[in-house]
Amino acid sequence: MGQKGEETRGRLLDATRDLIETGGYFGTGLNQVIAASGTPRGSLYFHFPGGKDQLVGESVRRAGDEIGRSLRALAESSSGARGMVAGMLAFLGDRLEGSGWRKGCPVATVALETAATSDPLQQVCAEVYGSWEAELRRRLAAEGHPEPVDTAVTVLALVEGALLLARAHRSREPLERVARRIEALL
Repeated sequence: MGQKGEETRGRLLDATRDLIETGGYFGTGLNQVIAASGTPRGSLYFHFPGGKDQLVGESVRRAGDEIGRSLRALAESSSGARGMVAGMLAFLGDRLEGSGWRKGCPVATVALETAATSDPLQQVCAEVYGSWEAELRRRLAAEGHPEPVDTAVTVLALVEGALLLARAHRSREPLERVARRIEALL
């Protein structure tokens, strides 16, 4: 695929990500994706012959990879797991607040709406969450934490819950409270 094809594909994925994060899977139609991406209808079906589920799955995977790269960068630049998680909460909080409380986790909405009804989308969401959990687990294990597996999933659950509450309250306070509890946990 040439550069133009990659750019078109990228615009479709980015538009899908934005739309599903703010409107959910069921609130996002293919016509909206085409309009938001500025691409022709034929490009959507050329790049995503599997239709909406393929488009959404690849969009979620791409968004998850972006967050994963941010986590790895935080792991490398922070002094420890506490700093990594604090940085993660700050990054996600900035993203959420900067979007007018519309964009929390790029995976959560799809996971909540489709995990029980779409095996392919459930698998993508599980893979993304698994990769984030693995990054946390590696950092905790490297520091000699006694329970890196359980603690990593606990931290991820606290972060996801805090994002949901922050979005619902349109406030960073839940993120700040969870940051304090995670610091004590770690």
